[in-house]
Amino acid sequence: MAVELHATDGDRVGRGDHLATLRGSTRTTLVAERTVLNVLSRTSGVATHTRRWADELAGTGATVLDTRKTTPGLRALEKYAVRCGGGTNKRMGLYDVAMIKDNHKLAAGGLTAAYEAVRHAYPDVDVQVEVTTTVEALESVTAGARFLLCDNMSPQQLAEAVAAVRATGESVELEATGGLTLEVAREYAETGVDYLSVGGLTHSSPIVDIALDLDPDDA
Repeated sequence: MAVELHATDGDRVGRGDHLATLRGSTRTTLVAERTVLNVLSRTSGVATHTRRWADELAGTGATVLDTRKTTPGLRALEKYAVRCGGGTNKRMGLYDVAMIKDNHKLAAGGLTAAYEAVRHAYPDVDVQVEVTTTVEALESVTAGARFLLCDNMSPQQLAEAVAAVRATGESVELEATGGLTLEVAREYAETGVDYLSVGGLTHSSPIVDIALDLDPDDA
């Protein structure tokens, strides 16, 4: 099977554009058709959705991130599609960034205790702390955290937390998440956060309808 590409990953294309030409066995082509189109339509949908977010955030200094909410077996492909669409991969699994969330705080007896426990057990792994208030954000910075996940804050609450953290003088990365939509994306980005994480990039992106047609002259 020979493949001639007419577009490369990340290109903007429109209805009627030819993406590739396949030359080879008709039987093999038709056997593989649906699987190939399913994957291509899915990943193209993820890239297209991500591009809408990247375009919306352009000029704000904020970047759109994906999450681990991916289709089983397709994580690497879907995260690659996010990159093609102008987004950034946050983490591939539990192993590359340790996250401290509400349940971890409760189990450890508090935010600071949870952070110290993770840092002690895994000194070489980046640690991100989920916070829901400015008070928690400042406690996290005092504990040593340099990566905060600001969860389900309003734009006003987020702006307050960002300002308070920046005022400490520490180099801290700030990420907004929870209930984010394209309609409010820029408002959140303009609070000064570094990232907006959007699970919907990989779990709710509509597919791009891509078809494979035989050339009648060759059939």
